[in-house]
Amino acid sequence: MAKFTLNVNNVKHEIDVDPTTPILWVLRDHLNLVGTKYGCGMAQCGACTIHLDGNAMRSCVMPISTVEDRAITTIEGLSEKGDHPVQQAWIENDVPQCGYCQAGQIMSAAALLKDNPSPNDADIDAAMHGNICRCGTYTRIKAAIKSASKLS
Repeated sequence: MAKFTLNVNNVKHEIDVDPTTPILWVLRDHLNLVGTKYGCGMAQCGACTIHLDGNAMRSCVMPISTVEDRAITTIEGLSEKGDHPVQQAWIENDVPQCGYCQAGQIMSAAALLKDNPSPNDADIDAAMHGNICRCGTYTRIKAAIKSASKLS
């Protein structure tokens, strides 16, 4: 066990865990931030996507020892009231079905729009590659990202 200081959603947390513990499990089991989901455990599906220093990253394979002193943003920290342009666009475009992958999808889309406020279809496809939606709402996801780009 080791002590780590994490900056999660602009709040400092002291955590005492094994240094190899994936940040996903620290978020869910120690900080009760359960919006970030476990999907595959191999960084292949995108359900566990968070922002690390503003970049979309898969948290299921990222050990806590690699994230200390870096800014971590989860879906809970994306906006205080759920009013981030991507979250608004998700609702307006009726994106979720089961909803399981949506936190990861939203976090990837928000990172894309931060870096590229006017993405084209190829940009969206590249940024969202690897975010799997088992319900197949890809068309609505793309429409929501385009819609959010106009709200930003």
